[in-house]
Amino acid sequence: MTTVTVQIPADWPATVERARAVQDELRAGVVLDEPGPPPGTGRVTGVDVAYDDERDVVAAAAVVLDAATHAVVAEATAVGRISFPYVPGLLAFREIPTVLAALDALPCPPGLVVCDGYGLAHPRRFGLASHLGVLTGLPTIGVAKNPFTFTHDDPDAPRGSTSPLLAGAEEVGRAVRTRDGVKPVFVSVGHRVSLDNACAHTLALAPDYRLPETTRRADALCREALRAATTYPA
Repeated sequence: MTTVTVQIPADWPATVERARAVQDELRAGVVLDEPGPPPGTGRVTGVDVAYDDERDVVAAAAVVLDAATHAVVAEATAVGRISFPYVPGLLAFREIPTVLAALDALPCPPGLVVCDGYGLAHPRRFGLASHLGVLTGLPTIGVAKNPFTFTHDDPDAPRGSTSPLLAGAEEVGRAVRTRDGVKPVFVSVGHRVSLDNACAHTLALAPDYRLPETTRRADALCREALRAATTYPA
């Protein structure tokens, strides 16, 4: 497995105003009229990050799975300094440099990328999944653990049930029940994938647990990379 060290880009936004301006500039590049790859085919890649704010360290992981079998095809991690302060709605600016580095370090194309977070289900309609998709050109979706600021009705109890995730009358994603009677996850389009397809991918990637296998494995790997980066020999 490859681990790379990341430097914060010289032109990276340093203020809230500049970060929001970048969101506004890039949001126009989101593609919403492509269905995306069929679920269960090709490769899918989970990305996730872990932080140690006291030491100013962030670690990202990218884990490529065979979409049909969920076998691990490749893994990469990246470690660097935290690139932006914690500001709700701008979390992508804390994560993007290390996530991009982890993706770039993979020895194979990632296919569909599944983010532990949001795409269009974001106050500015440009969460991490959309931001990452526009920068890389890859099809991306967001699968989040909570609905952020949006509302939804509880889906029916059986696995596969869904309900709209709403900003007023606008559907920005869906609550998706991945296990019978278990709290849903919240799926939104990132880039170059339809919402129906994003939900189908999420269910295909979550045969046994609430969270997709992509997220589960990327979460474990980025935590391992963070421990390695912040544990010093005696």
